[in-house]
Amino acid sequence: MNLIKIGKFIADCRKKKTPTQEQLAEKLYITDRAVSKWERGISLPDADKMLDLCNILDINVNELLSGEKVYE
Repeated sequence: MNLIKIGKFIADCRKKKTPTQEQLAEKLYITDRAVSKWERGISLPDADKMLDLCNILDINVNELLSGEKVYE
């Protein structure tokens, strides 16, 4: 699992859906610092936030954890 790749993917998806880290953080009831850590590849979202994050970004958990869109 490549945290840097996942972080870049989260950032790219966020920028398409939500302009700022702060706005995404508000939707998830977390701090913008947590979003920043995800996007820099320092940490991953907690399991209880992953589904909500995926719903907001219009991705699935497999895509989130692979750090790329999965096309069938």
